[in-house]
Order: sequence, then C-alpha cells, then structure tokens
Amino acid sequence: MEAVKAPRGTRDILGGESWKWAYVTQKCREVADDYGYKEVYLPIFEHTELFCRGVGETTDVVEKEMYTFTDKGGRSITLRPELTASMVRSYLENEMGKGAQPAKLWSIGPMFRYERPQKGRYRQFVQMDIEALGAQDAFVDLEVIDFSMELYRRLGLSNLQVILNSVGCPKCRPVYRKALQEYLRPRYDELCDTCKSRYDRNPLRILDCKSPICKEVTEGAPSVMEYLCDECKEHFEQLRRGLDRIGATVVLDKRLVRGLDYYTKTAYEIQSGDLGSQNAVCGGGRYDNLAEAIGGPHVPGVGFASGLERVIITMEAQGCSFGRKPETKAYVVAAEPSARIEAAALARELRMHRISADLDYMGRGMKGQMKSAGNTANYACILGASELEKGVVTVKDMSAGTQEELTTEQLINKLKAQQ
Repeated sequence: MEAVKAPRGTRDILGGESWKWAYVTQKCREVADDYGYKEVYLPIFEHTELFCRGVGETTDVVEKEMYTFTDKGGRSITLRPELTASMVRSYLENEMGKGAQPAKLWSIGPMFRYERPQKGRYRQFVQMDIEALGAQDAFVDLEVIDFSMELYRRLGLSNLQVILNSVGCPKCRPVYRKALQEYLRPRYDELCDTCKSRYDRNPLRILDCKSPICKEVTEGAPSVMEYLCDECKEHFEQLRRGLDRIGATVVLDKRLVRGLDYYTKTAYEIQSGDLGSQNAVCGGGRYDNLAEAIGGPHVPGVGFASGLERVIITMEAQGCSFGRKPETKAYVVAAEPSARIEAAALARELRMHRISADLDYMGRGMKGQMKSAGNTANYACILGASELEKGVVTVKDMSAGTQEELTTEQLINKLKAQQ
C-alpha cells in the first residue's frame, strides 16, 4: 500500500527551518506591540457568503481559488483565503466600534487558496494581517505603511520601496471605470480571455494582468489620478506628504489596483531589492466600504497582509539574519544503565533553569549516546558510577574536545553564562 503524502500545494515546515518562522512571527509581535496593535485569533473557516460579499464575486479569489464545502448542517463553508473580511466581521460581531477607535488588530495563521503551486506560493500558506478599523484619516494609512516598513527594516530587508496608487472611491471610480473601458474598447480583441471577461465586470483588474499583450495594451491607459474626486485627492496628498516626512522611498504605479474588490483610495505594496513583482513582500490599502458590503454600518479601515513564505525567501536571498538558531545545550549521557535515573533527574534540573537538555531513550550504550551528543548538542554531560560517587558531572565540550568535572551547580552556572 502506498504511503499517504501531503496534498499538492502544501508542505511540512520542520525543525530545521521552523525557527525562522518563529523569528519572523516574534518580530511582527514586537512591532505590533510598539504600534499598539492587539493580537486576535479568528476561525480558519467562515460562511462562504462573507467572502463572496466582502472580497467580491468577480475576483479570482472567489471565482477560482476558494476551498468551499457544504457542512453536515447544509451550510456553505469556506476555508479563509484572506483575513481582512474576517477581521471586519469580528469587529462588527464583537461590537468593537463601542471601544476606542481605531481598533488596531493583528493576526497570523494559515490561509487557503487553490492556486498553481510555485516557489513562495502554496495552497496553504501563512499570512500576517494588520488592520486599523474605525478611522478614515490618511494618517492611519501612513501608520499602517510605516508599520510594514518598520517590520521589514527590523528583519533586515534592504532597499524597501512603497509602491503606491489610489483606486478612488464609489464617487469617482465609476467615472474612471468608464474612461478605461472607452480606452480599451478599440483593442478589446487583443485582450487575453480572462481580461475580456473582466472588461464589463471589473475593468480595473485588466491593469493588473501579467500577460505581455495586456500589459502592452494598457501601457497608455488613463491614470486613475486624473479622475480622483477632491476628497480622494486630498487623502492621497496627505499620505504622500506623510511618507515624504518619514523618508520612505515611494514609487507611483497606476497599474497597482490589488486583486480584491474592497479596496478604496489607498492601494500599496512594499517591495524589497530590485523592482519586480516577485519582490513584493506585502500588499494592502484602504477598504472603507467593506463593512457595509457584509451587512454592517459604515466602518472605514486600512491594513496590509504579508505572506511568511515570501518574506522568508526574500530574507534568505538577501542574507538576512534569523537570530540565533535554537540548539540543544546539553546531552546527558548515562555511562551505565544504573545511572539512567540520575541522568533523567539532571536533564530535568537543567530544563528547570531554562537550559535545553536531552538524553537517550533508545537504550543505546555510551558510544551511541556520545555519537548523539556530538550530532545534536554543545556539551555531553556524563554520569557514571564514578561521577555519582563523587557527586560531579563529567562535562565534555563537543566542539573543542576538552572535558572537566563540575558539580551540578557549577554546570548550571557555566551553561547559563553562555545563553
């Protein structure tokens, strides 16, 4: 019988690299604390209607990529493809609007999209999500962008750039939408099949198409900036002035529309290193009408999401540090079977002092235990009849090859001094 394997598009993150994920998560937690964002834990599945109404019926996410099933109660349920809609649902359901505004939230966890697997893109992926709900001030947008910049700065990423655009609002976007359609109409037949289907339903998404033909067709398309209403212009200018003040490198990109329908006004990405879509480490923007789309009152919001897979790949490519790799400090060796109880007791005492310790559970002799110590630990802490009689531990430095006899207290002090 063939062994069961992980589904395509998923992968196991094992001990050899999971510490990198923990490092990035901890950095995000530190920045969130510094900026006043509170961590929340939300369900990984929601009613399908939340994403259909919130993300948009005509988006690729809803049309092609969602993992949806009918539960035993006959309800349509979807594994979350993103977190923003869930954040807004939680804000409404838990009446966060009655508290201090904006509500500043962040979360991290698995998302699910049925996409073609490739480097940095999986069908189950881990995403950080940061949202500020309840304020429409452009300086909240500035804080969110600054949060993302500061996170990547602390992670050691270089050459950070803010790729920025405005997608307008329900007052001015319909005018731009019509102008874009008029521009595209003479060359409609040159568009790819996907963009032909977008022409009537969601023409702004054509600007985001990666097809070389569609990119050439839209090269001379009008910019949304020419059609912004006064409110959107003022919001954008305030944000630009704020970004200039904090020294951010900003690149305006009229093609940046993001892939989800809920965006209004600000749309942005952070890119690291040379320009190119593969260097985008996060994306986000403002979504002032999302709460109404899912049945709530008007609640302005802004946020960003960042996939850990992409961040870690970028960090590795740039040679960034992931901090100190966790290691087993001490491997306790029972030189003879009669010493196993004391070996277990010593390992426990080391662990109680926050010193990583391991020992043999496979019944191996001293030679096998020393081999394990050499493969996994900094020190072998040997207990045999002689050591037990003298009340000491023979401590061997597995790198230097030197050894000495220490009391348990001396051993603990020695290892703690190296942490």
